[in-house]
Amino acid sequence: MDIQKLKEERKKWMTWKNIAPLREALASLDESECRTTLGDVVTVSGVCDNAKIYETAKMLMPWRKGPFKIGETYIDSEWKSNIKYNLLRPHFDLKNKRVADIGCNNGYYMFRMLEDEPKLLVGFDPSPLYKTQFDFINHFVKSEIVYELLGVEHLEFYDEKFDTIFCLGVLYHRSDPVAMLKSLYKGLDKKGEVILDTFYIDGDEEMALCPESSYSKIPNIYFVPTIKALKNWCMRAGFCEFEVLETSVTDAGEQRKTEWIEGQSLEDFLDPNDKSKTVEGYPAPQRVYVRLIKDKK
Repeated sequence: MDIQKLKEERKKWMTWKNIAPLREALASLDESECRTTLGDVVTVSGVCDNAKIYETAKMLMPWRKGPFKIGETYIDSEWKSNIKYNLLRPHFDLKNKRVADIGCNNGYYMFRMLEDEPKLLVGFDPSPLYKTQFDFINHFVKSEIVYELLGVEHLEFYDEKFDTIFCLGVLYHRSDPVAMLKSLYKGLDKKGEVILDTFYIDGDEEMALCPESSYSKIPNIYFVPTIKALKNWCMRAGFCEFEVLETSVTDAGEQRKTEWIEGQSLEDFLDPNDKSKTVEGYPAPQRVYVRLIKDKK
């Protein structure tokens, strides 16, 4: 696979008729000396023209990950991504490491990872809108994060291998989860780790829920495994260690509708009479966070 050619081809995505006006708005933003604070809210202060910043941020909706505060503009994203980040933060150290974030969305987690001073930080996400949101934030942050309009299937062909790969909330969107896990494995250097999170169901057996048409109103959810089944997938993909770091139940304190998204959110995805179930009658979303180790001698 010629990754460089693919990257050049995907640059053209930025000229799509729904994306081009957004890129023009970004190009018209003022340059200013800004200060960035990497807390629960990624905050930029010292900006100019707050009205233009607010107008541009609104053009870039929907904002799924965050929150961000750029000058006077507070982007209250659908997901309070700081909750997941803070849950995982005790479990990794990225100092001087080559790090990838697969399905990075607008880069919220990568901006937070800057505090660790990684050697390299690369985001993979084939969404021109999310790339444009990232470029909007990075216009002020001015980081050296690399954002690629690529997916997990391109990871093994990329011109870098990684020490740590984050893959948060992606696995259940893939119709062949073992193949995806193999791609993550091949994206690591001879030794390395993957920090993964995915939906799971309770149970002691090695089995998975296969939703008929949607899960929590999400159509592209293919498999929701028990933790034992997830471990088997990971072992089949070649990993030598599987460590459960945390589990959590998604609630309205973490995912909810705000003025910065369009359409529905978690409250619309659950049974209104029984929050332990989705509207389809399946167990409500809960997540498991695991560390996978590749250790080739």
